Amino acid sequence: MLSQSNASPVRPTREALYAVLDRYLAALRARDPAQAPWAARVRNTENNVALEVGDGLWGTITGTGAYDLRFADPQTGQVGFFGSVRETHDESCFALRLGVQDGCIHEVETIVVRAADSGLKFPAPRFEHKPVLNELLGPAERTPRARMISLADGYFDTLQLNDGTLFTHFHPHCNRVENGVQTTNNPEFDFVPVARLGCEEQFRLGHYRFDDRVRARRYPLVDEERGLVLAAGFIDHTGRLGRYRLTDGTEVESPIRRPHTFYLLELFKIKAGRIEQIEANFITVPYHMPSPWD
Repeated sequence: MLSQSNASPVRPTREALYAVLDRYLAALRARDPAQAPWAARVRNTENNVALEVGDGLWGTITGTGAYDLRFADPQTGQVGFFGSVRETHDESCFALRLGVQDGCIHEVETIVVRAADSGLKFPAPRFEHKPVLNELLGPAERTPRARMISLADGYFDTLQLNDGTLFTHFHPHCNRVENGVQTTNNPEFDFVPVARLGCEEQFRLGHYRFDDRVRARRYPLVDEERGLVLAAGFIDHTGRLGRYRLTDGTEVESPIRRPHTFYLLELFKIKAGRIEQIEANFITVPYHMPSPWD
């Protein structure tokens, strides 16, 4: 059926997108989807599985935490959020992307990193505010939208079959937080010995050679004012790699020895053409699992 109007959708403001996000989060806390503004048709996923609105987290949430990292792309009508959710006794990392058109939600993509399901030997998450991610960039520090996406995609090219070659640019003080744990410049995180190093140093060593493929990459949201790019995708591991040498000659053992896939939502802060901060939430899914968003 043809639309009754040929007018293009009105581009939302950042404030309008945040208002929709707040209504969604309030409805989620209340376990009442009727409180959120829905479009006539909605695509909704939780942990990479298509669900009816009201299923999954909607039935188990008991609250949200204080961590509130939000960002928006008025050009595409997308708004994103990193925070935490509580389900009775457990508090989990939580990442959310909403697609908004004419003030109504037509896309919901959610990751809840439940420790009971993850199988990862990560420390307990720390939900800490990071001023760098909220910083507004001046015109001289901004990077064109297409270049921002290219730098984020180059990060994944660097990660894939990591052999020490860089396909992106890092700020000297770049840090990365994964599932609420800082995994760079953090000597206390001994699960990954290279966590004591910065972003660029880790990749120049070729530590992540066990990451065989980063596929189904999507970049649905670019917040140009704050230099943020939200990415989604999968990291596949064949599990075949055993011992291997870093570029400095050190011999190490791969931590992943089974067919294995991570599904992720990952946020990149890009300032003056370099990645300065990374925030990622990811979970384990079946090997080579496809995306409902493809």
